[in-house]
Amino acid sequence: MTWDWQVFLNDDGSGRTYLQWMFDAWGWTLAVAGASWVVAVAVGALVGVIRTLPASPWLVRLGNAWVELVRNVPLLVQVFLWYFVVPKIFPAFQQVPGFLLVVFALGFFTSARIAEQVRAGIQALPRGQRYAGMALGLTTAQTYRYVILPMAFRIILPPLTSESMNLLKNSSVAFAVSISELTMFAMQAQEETSRGIEVYLAVTAAYAVSAFAVNRIFAFVEKKVRIPGFIAAGGAGGH
Repeated sequence: MTWDWQVFLNDDGSGRTYLQWMFDAWGWTLAVAGASWVVAVAVGALVGVIRTLPASPWLVRLGNAWVELVRNVPLLVQVFLWYFVVPKIFPAFQQVPGFLLVVFALGFFTSARIAEQVRAGIQALPRGQRYAGMALGLTTAQTYRYVILPMAFRIILPPLTSESMNLLKNSSVAFAVSISELTMFAMQAQEETSRGIEVYLAVTAAYAVSAFAVNRIFAFVEKKVRIPGFIAAGGAGGH
């Protein structure tokens, strides 16, 4: 077996090299993952908070239903639903770019998992955190904003790191609806060049570098926001 890494310097037929094509695809992968992460964290935090509201049983049930529904349907099926079904049912979505439809599918899928982490983080805090906010005259929203969530997010940073890395890797499903990300590049470049080993090794390295960068960013954030002496209250929490 011989290696031919110069294949990446060959023209792909459109005036660019395969290396340039791979970097373009890498950019699409990061764009899909980054936009999906924003959707996932925003929706996941909201649903996670809803599931811990002390006096809103119907909202709690609604949040629970969202988590159970979304996380029990395969991601690829959700991508197809958003890409092919939603625009048929809601004509307004026919004008939405396919990129955004994939972002919604991946973001909502991940939001259900983040919502579970947020709920667990909130319930890991001592009840005194909530009572302290109430004693200060804060509203429920203010108590979550200034007291509960800053501490809960510190608790869930490690699992949130893993979830963010998984989201990056899950972005590969975008190839199924013709988003020109890394996995689609690898499949097409392998067919055109017959150098599957070199192509897939390069794509694997790109995914590994991206995931490692996410890991290091979150490790830096976790170190910066760490509160000396703060330990989650394990099973002593509740709401």
